[in-house]
Amino acid sequence: MNIIWKMTLLPGEKWSGIIGRGKLLRFTALKAGANLSMLLYNRRDLTERYNMPDTLKAQYTSHLTKGNVLMSDNGRVLASIVADSLGWHDTISGVTGRAQTDEKYGLTDYQHLRNDWLRSGYENFMTELERNALQPRDMVSPVNLFAKVQCDNQGGMHFIEEHCTQGATVTLRTEMDVLLILSNTPNPLDMRKEYPSVPIRVEVLPAMPLDSLDYCVNYRPENRRAFENTWDYFTLSD
Repeated sequence: MNIIWKMTLLPGEKWSGIIGRGKLLRFTALKAGANLSMLLYNRRDLTERYNMPDTLKAQYTSHLTKGNVLMSDNGRVLASIVADSLGWHDTISGVTGRAQTDEKYGLTDYQHLRNDWLRSGYENFMTELERNALQPRDMVSPVNLFAKVQCDNQGGMHFIEEHCTQGATVTLRTEMDVLLILSNTPNPLDMRKEYPSVPIRVEVLPAMPLDSLDYCVNYRPENRRAFENTWDYFTLSD
């Protein structure tokens, strides 16, 4: 399948852009231990965005893998996961902030280190939200691709360090025109003392048209209803 576009997101880097409906987004961890934080918004109406509570509640899960969809706060499907070599992507641990990054990895700043300073996920997202005419209030809980966080019986959250292997991949299919925002920054529960240095390849490819047997559509009845809401949206607006 021909690659439409590709880039490599280096450690600490961020990116945002518009990805049209009916594309594949393939992410590859070029080293072990990756964490890629991701936000999704409806490009046509930026007030509609990925909704973590509805996504998890409707699919009876706390993490995402093949078959799962990323639902918006309007009950539609922004993207679906069509391939996954890991079987688990974190949805509950959020992103790092400036204070946490400084405390864990040491004080750094742009004035002294220029592009070698250590960025936090929150700062990266704030920059890209502003770039796309959004505000801090538009920040939502992200998906952390490649990361695994489990909860024990007491509700404690635990980062599984050996989860992401070199070459791990996950592929999403866009079901709407989306604003995609990415931050290649550490998972906030990652206990490693050194700032993870894992480049991630991002590729955009054409997707095959949906049919009635599509795995994501039929993964759960709730998924099909969300797809039907999405199809109605485009039937009425295109």
